[in-house]
Amino acid sequence: MSNANSWSGTARPAVYPLAPLPASALAGVRRRRIVAVLLDLILVTILSGVLFIVLGLLTFGIAWLFLPSLFPFVAFFYNGLTISGWRRATPGMMVMDLEMRLVDGSPVPFLYAAVHAVLFYISWMFPPIFLFSLLSSDKRCLHDVLAGIIVLRRA
Repeated sequence: MSNANSWSGTARPAVYPLAPLPASALAGVRRRRIVAVLLDLILVTILSGVLFIVLGLLTFGIAWLFLPSLFPFVAFFYNGLTISGWRRATPGMMVMDLEMRLVDGSPVPFLYAAVHAVLFYISWMFPPIFLFSLLSSDKRCLHDVLAGIIVLRRA
């Protein structure tokens, strides 16, 4: 029951490392991911700022003493909830026509998506790690490999 070309159908495809992906599934993924990340960073920054101001006003400024590190929490839940949702993508990824799946083709659960986000933000501390994507035939970054995730073009 190997259906390697049906990543979006109801039939469950074969395990990714054994099943070749269609070339269209990976076309332009790196460029699109860069733009999607920039869009998502803007959205997370706006959400963090709004939440910071609202919580500060609701607590008459007391919360501002405890909330300086709100961005990581917002980013964690933003990625976890949007990627594990029915669209399988963050808003930035949807704009760029991308989706995230587990390597076996199944949807990404919340915990995998959230761990992927944590690994992504840790990768920013070591920028040369992103060069791994240039060596990978399936255009996956190291944090994608560690989380067991692949980013594809929508079918």
